[in-house]
Amino acid sequence: MAREITIYGIKNCDTMKKARAWLEARDVAHAFHDYRSAGIDRERLTDWVRQAGWEKLLNRAGTTFRKLPGADKEGLDEAKAVGLMLANPSLIKRPVLDIDGRIVVGFSPAGYESALA
Repeated sequence: MAREITIYGIKNCDTMKKARAWLEARDVAHAFHDYRSAGIDRERLTDWVRQAGWEKLLNRAGTTFRKLPGADKEGLDEAKAVGLMLANPSLIKRPVLDIDGRIVVGFSPAGYESALA
């Protein structure tokens, strides 16, 4: 039975390029969803938060987070983080690999190998 695999992220991100190249080198059929251009829906993001936690999904190291007004960075909780990620999808750590509804956040060859086994 074929698995449904989608990789979410931003097209020009270096980590995304590595993850997609890794999948392609292993002939792993997958769809790509660019959440910068196509956005992300609340239901999917809420499911990701349930699976991985908002702290793991929120990319605090990126330029987008650093450019946020101080008030947006203060008092972060799940609801505020989800709102920020919906408004600014580039705040979502990447890639997010969805394998039949189960996600892997970030990229590591060993992590992908394990998730796809």
